[in-house]
Amino acid sequence: MTKRLLTAALFLSVSVIPAFAAKTSLVVGMPIEPPGLDPTIAAPVAIREVTWVNLYEGLVRIDRNGKVQPLLAKSWEIMPDGLTYTFHLQEGVKFHDGSTFDSADVKFAFDRARDPKSTNAQKQIFAPITSIETPDPATVVIKLKETSGNFLYYLGWGDAVIVAPESAANNAANPVGTGPFKFKSWTRGDRVELVRNPDYWQKDKTKLDSVTFRFISDAQAQVAALKAGDVDAFPNLGAPELFAEFQKDSRFKAVAGNTEGEVVAGMNNAKKPFDDVRVRRALMHAVDRKALVDGAYSGFGQPIGSFFSPNNPAFVDMTGVIPYDPEKAKALLQEAGYGNGLSITIKSPQMAYASRSAELLSAMLSEVGVDLKIIPTEFPAKWIEEVFKAKDYDMTIVAHTEPLDIDIFARDNYYFNYKNDTFKTLVADASKTTDEKARYAKYAQAQKILAEDVPALFLFQLPKLGVWNAKVQGLWENSPIPSNDVTEVSWTE
Repeated sequence: MTKRLLTAALFLSVSVIPAFAAKTSLVVGMPIEPPGLDPTIAAPVAIREVTWVNLYEGLVRIDRNGKVQPLLAKSWEIMPDGLTYTFHLQEGVKFHDGSTFDSADVKFAFDRARDPKSTNAQKQIFAPITSIETPDPATVVIKLKETSGNFLYYLGWGDAVIVAPESAANNAANPVGTGPFKFKSWTRGDRVELVRNPDYWQKDKTKLDSVTFRFISDAQAQVAALKAGDVDAFPNLGAPELFAEFQKDSRFKAVAGNTEGEVVAGMNNAKKPFDDVRVRRALMHAVDRKALVDGAYSGFGQPIGSFFSPNNPAFVDMTGVIPYDPEKAKALLQEAGYGNGLSITIKSPQMAYASRSAELLSAMLSEVGVDLKIIPTEFPAKWIEEVFKAKDYDMTIVAHTEPLDIDIFARDNYYFNYKNDTFKTLVADASKTTDEKARYAKYAQAQKILAEDVPALFLFQLPKLGVWNAKVQGLWENSPIPSNDVTEVSWTE
């Protein structure tokens, strides 16, 4: 073969080798499997972590910086009195089943959510609404009976996504939304699979063709799955003691971010001994928050003294209101009639942060004469039935991860069984206040009341320890809203 022919042959052989193509599939690990796939009818955060903006969309969305952005509503106007909101909708949007999205779907979704029989976990979002008008398919006019300073922000939550009358009844098992991914399958106990929506209204928005959510509760198994490549990302790793190891491994990106999750040890305020504020304060005085964070989360996480996220501009540090003081704890227990000891139980979900925190609480409380027996409780099903619904518990421990959820302590029949009319009125007033500075001042007062009244032991803000393949980009480093938003995720070559 001549030199010229050899060169030509080599050129042809090289030219037919295909260029490396970036991956278009993603496997995301989660510690908890959702009980269903409709965020508008149930509370568990895991539902939103699979479905929010991936499958379902709202009029607006919360971005990775916690700001409100347009989504199904491309624009809106608010009347000067703050009581009328006019939304102008995107056109040409279809649900996954091919049905057309329009203003009638918005009215249906919100009327369904605010119905007295609704099981929507955030019905307070819709409580101010007096009417929903649909003057044309692309326009929705919502009228409120009272101002709501957080109304637009609330509409960005998973509880306010838009569902259609044709498919809503079956969304828990077969979700149908307008999002960039469609539901493919759910293997109970293992995974949920989504595929790219070819008819998505934002063309070329997403780079992935498929996303699989794998459910792995054991923290060590999470680590093993990451190292073996069985999962590409664990946005919230349950093994904080091994997080530093991933930070040193060039195969991964490990980011210590923040969440909206306040970890609290809730108390049943309606039963003895928790109906006595001296006991509640005593238990709080017995807790060394810094030691708890060090032991439960390897030093990641911020101690809190009330129920409000440090990420929020209205946050006030209340950890000094009832500081760690074992001797004060003993004195208060003596004063309340429990000087000879106290025996109580705590129902602890299987999440790593909860079980570890419960063990540390048990040790700390034993130092002041309190015997805290830990009862492992399967989450979410058993915990929701026994604690959240039946209120059959002494104490429990869980992270409340919805943003701006201080109002849960003002809700009638919420599982804390906490009653404080002053607090309830204050939170309601704050929600109605449209002036930002005045609203923040009311939230500060509300935080102080909770810090002093201690309806729950306020422990720490749950961190977001994200670990993913170093070639994955676009995942959120922080969680201003419960989500695993994969709409902007791609692989680098």
